[in-house]
Amino acid sequence: MLIGLTIMSALVANGLLISSSSQSIIIFLSILKFIGVSFYFMELKKAHIFWKSSVLIFLIMFSVITIIIV
Repeated sequence: MLIGLTIMSALVANGLLISSSSQSIIIFLSILKFIGVSFYFMELKKAHIFWKSSVLIFLIMFSVITIIIV
């Protein structure tokens, strides 16, 4: 899953997959990779609801700020 998302990000960045609004697509793919790493590899899916919600709130705030800046 992570390898596929990384390859798709590289293709979008090089302009081979989609050329319009590529920055938003790369940010969206990065969000998916962040969720995959945090919930599956760091086993956050078994953690307390506080930690799950804090990670998701951080992710939402960071991605919104990044999209606004870009």
